[in-house]
Amino acid sequence: MTMKTALMAGLLSAGAIAAAAQTTTPGPAPSAAPALPPAPGAVITNLTPQPGFFTEPGVSVNPLNPRQVVVVFQDNAQAAYSDDSGKTWHLAAGVTPHLYRVSGDVSTVFDNKGHAFLSCISFDKLGAFNYWAEGAIRNSILVRRSLDGGETWEPEVRTVVAQPTKPGIPFEDKPYIVADTSKQSPYAGNLYIGWTRWRIADSEILFTRSTDDGVTWSSPIDISTVHGLPRDDNGAVEGFDGAVGPDGTLYAVWAFNDHIVMVESHDGGKTFSRTRNIVWTAPTMFAIEGMDRANGFPQIAIDPRGGKKGGPIYVTWSDYRNGDVDVFSIVSRDHGRSWSAPVRVNDDPLHDGADHFFQWLAVDPISGAVNVVFYDQRTDPRHRKPTVVLARSQDGGRTFKNYAWTHDEFDPSGVFMGDYLGLAAWGNRVYGAWPVRPGPKRGTVLQVGVADFSASGSDGAPHQ
Repeated sequence: MTMKTALMAGLLSAGAIAAAAQTTTPGPAPSAAPALPPAPGAVITNLTPQPGFFTEPGVSVNPLNPRQVVVVFQDNAQAAYSDDSGKTWHLAAGVTPHLYRVSGDVSTVFDNKGHAFLSCISFDKLGAFNYWAEGAIRNSILVRRSLDGGETWEPEVRTVVAQPTKPGIPFEDKPYIVADTSKQSPYAGNLYIGWTRWRIADSEILFTRSTDDGVTWSSPIDISTVHGLPRDDNGAVEGFDGAVGPDGTLYAVWAFNDHIVMVESHDGGKTFSRTRNIVWTAPTMFAIEGMDRANGFPQIAIDPRGGKKGGPIYVTWSDYRNGDVDVFSIVSRDHGRSWSAPVRVNDDPLHDGADHFFQWLAVDPISGAVNVVFYDQRTDPRHRKPTVVLARSQDGGRTFKNYAWTHDEFDPSGVFMGDYLGLAAWGNRVYGAWPVRPGPKRGTVLQVGVADFSASGSDGAPHQ
């Protein structure tokens, strides 16, 4: 359950945030982070200048108008938009659903019509600590749609699944929304959501699809061949993410025990293959000093270039096989049948005591560059305070160059930092979103960063 008890306190309204003036500062100067080059053209914007409970962002770019970018975050579920490729940002009004007390675990996507979607969970209170189905009351997964690039959001809230209050109900958690935006796919326009369902005795991955622009959603199906444990602190099936190839094939991954598992659908999400292990991992739930917990749940992305089925498929995650928590990537060049050995994404020395976590993956559909954002402790001699690092591969995931996206270390202890960051890329512009703790006070500020590789001499397409 990504929101934890932090969401139950200090619910700051979107209107209160919108009343605060956003601030924009330039990205790190070369001399500010001598260990790493600065991300080219980096600009960092504070979307929420006053600290609050702002975490777990998602980012999406409109494929029909790449100047439009949407960032979503909690709590409660909120959104910001840019219509000038991230130069300026505006908080959107009317985003938070008010059917339940709390909403969060947000994700966002644009579909092939240029419509933006926000997916979230919504509930009144949590169940038992890390055992969310014990004592669960009413909860749901909701979707809201924007037809104008995220500036305004329709008043209708679409219910994907809802659990009424009664003994023994499950708790729906960690939904992630995916769109088929391919021009050649027979299922172009489909929307997909996968999530973890916590039950009293186990955990499972549920899946639903929409074929009518997010208005209605199919009855959920279980796509996890093997179920996990019922607690949210290891051994569960968690971290659903999906990617769609140009032929409409949906690839989905999640973490289970000491593996990342994968399934495929070749019929627009009606049916799925059995789950199969694609890579061994050390535990992907772990503690970071000063934080309640952190994780390295996987992401999957595909280079859409390269024929009917597209190019390479990439998967990233983080684990502590090296003692420190490192970020890793694997690649498949045969559409998921076989996978490369893991490549270490962060390029600091092995066993240096620095942890790297909350990674997120985005493959640029125009250039094919592979981008990964994560928190990184390498600049702090005590390895407690992270900065934000952007790693980028232009050789098909064989090697990664690391860039300092921020240079100000922050102390994450004593506040809820969420469970993930956000990232998207288009045309060698990369958009990231992350929370930071700006000072000693409790609370976080949600930042969005833009990096522009198009004018830096780093805009070549990767070699396959």
